[in-house]
Amino acid sequence: MAIRPIIKFPNPLLNMATNAVNQFDEDLQRLADDLVETMRAAPGIGITAAHIGILKRVTVIELDRESGPRVFVNPEIVWRSGQTARHSEGSVSMPGVSEDVERPACVRVRYQTLLGETREEEASGLMAVCLQHEIDQLDGLFWTRRLSRLKRERAVKRFEKMRAAAVD
Repeated sequence: MAIRPIIKFPNPLLNMATNAVNQFDEDLQRLADDLVETMRAAPGIGITAAHIGILKRVTVIELDRESGPRVFVNPEIVWRSGQTARHSEGSVSMPGVSEDVERPACVRVRYQTLLGETREEEASGLMAVCLQHEIDQLDGLFWTRRLSRLKRERAVKRFEKMRAAAVD
């Protein structure tokens, strides 16, 4: 397992859709393990392969260490509730910046395991937020694009200021 470098906003790879995984092998397991280590080191509760510059449809989510990490390969949302909820979101590729995002409160997701088995499950609360956030990223939709233009511009300016201050 290795901690991989995380690409930072506004890297164009963050706006690219990822490719479906077709091989369920040791390389995929190694990628998942590296994503877990990288996410924990960031620190974060979710990360995609795109965050480390690999355009494969893989995400890892760990809401708490007790429950452990969950790996979702080729995830897709197959149902969204009509009810919405607001939650503070951010990204390991834009550390230090967060904003409230409104999303469906519940979703049903179809995905594959590291062994290639297809599963479907419903999620609500923080898991629903994370799944939607990470699947957006896998689709090339960086989280700030879910914000109003004004909030997006404010978030980008805050991040640019923080990056400039870190360089000085």
